[in-house]
Amino acid sequence: MRRWLVGGIIGIVVIAAVLSGLYVLMNSRTYQVAGRLVDRVETEDKVVALTFDDGPTVRTPEVLRTLAQAQVPATFYLVGEDLAAHPEYGAAIVAAGHEIGNHSYTHRRMVLVSGDTVRDEIERTDAEIRRAGYPGPISFRPPYGKKLWTLPHYLADHDRTTVTWDVEPDSAGGASREAIVGDTVAQARPGSIILLHVMHGQESLAAVPEIVAGLRARGYRFVTVSELLAR
Repeated sequence: MRRWLVGGIIGIVVIAAVLSGLYVLMNSRTYQVAGRLVDRVETEDKVVALTFDDGPTVRTPEVLRTLAQAQVPATFYLVGEDLAAHPEYGAAIVAAGHEIGNHSYTHRRMVLVSGDTVRDEIERTDAEIRRAGYPGPISFRPPYGKKLWTLPHYLADHDRTTVTWDVEPDSAGGASREAIVGDTVAQARPGSIILLHVMHGQESLAAVPEIVAGLRARGYRFVTVSELLAR
């Protein structure tokens, strides 16, 4: 009886360790099991990439005006179904000279999903991005940053780059403009990839001009993700 009890406890510990490891792997911003993942680029040059997740939404024109006034490029990781619903916003992003990345079609958590699901989520969004007129390379950002096995292998097989981030001042929600600005300027390093949710968060959008001013005062330049990866 004691032997069975010890065996059961060991089994529970092993299962807990495996589940814990899978959870860490699923949420890692710096590692995936296959293919290329980039959370920042190693460089001595003071360059950073400003990236926006989700949308496009009705806030797109305001976002584009803010970027035009600040005179900075950005990379928009767009959701395919939102882009299909608002193709004019995708076209406006392209016309303004910004970069578009793939953020899946439905913004579902892409873990424990089939290869067919991964392919459908990515390829349908690629098609919408091309319909918007974007001609450049399309990197991929997993919704919520989550990936496990099937997604990384699909991306590796299709020579696609997974782009995460190393600065995320508004992901927890509820942050003020001042906090978003302060955290971004304090945490940014040469080669940083900054994530903001400007399509939904008014505080995040309001923070953009001050982030740009703060980082420029420290000698930083803004580039797109593809420009950063080229380094």
